[in-house]
Amino acid sequence: ESLHEIQKQVNDLWQNLLYPVTRGNETDGMIYATCEMKPSSRIDADKPQVTGQVLFRQSYSYGRLEAIFYLDGFPLDNNQSSRAIHIHELGDLSNGCDSTGGHYNPFRVNHPRHPGDFGNFLPKEGRIRKYKTNLFATVFGPYSIMGRSVVIHEQEDDMGKGNNKASLENGNAGKRLACCVIGISNKNLWEEKLPEVMDKKKR
Repeated sequence: ESLHEIQKQVNDLWQNLLYPVTRGNETDGMIYATCEMKPSSRIDADKPQVTGQVLFRQSYSYGRLEAIFYLDGFPLDNNQSSRAIHIHELGDLSNGCDSTGGHYNPFRVNHPRHPGDFGNFLPKEGRIRKYKTNLFATVFGPYSIMGRSVVIHEQEDDMGKGNNKASLENGNAGKRLACCVIGISNKNLWEEKLPEVMDKKKR
């Protein structure tokens, strides 16, 4: 119990040091973040030009992260493979998505156990509309994903089963199609996109 209390105090300290603007504001302890997806400046012109947003929401301080993947620009062909989406270490887009570093891996474990290993997403009619809950990543505290990047890859993630070194680092997911930097936001985009994504889920 005392360990739990110490952890809460450490979280409180981080929260107040890093994000004093979000706690106790009009969002009732809910922290929102957005990532505005853009095609990498390093990919060939004939590759998919992916745009859209990845949105995050998390309740302070013990809520699990939720995410909305709202992406466009994939081929209209429904026979294509899934695309891997991961959080990468750096929010540096100076060399397109190639400068975002490797997977964000604060605990030095093998893929697919990194906090931002979101797995594979199958586009339908050129789009990804997905709502995910109970994610391992977090937007606050010492392991925050704020200021890091989300990267969409050209290929499917082999989920660490590829029997080689790259599989345990990045799932052999291939080139980086598009990326964005995660930043704090208000709740408007989340509230706008969630009904559409949930409606698609029901159908």
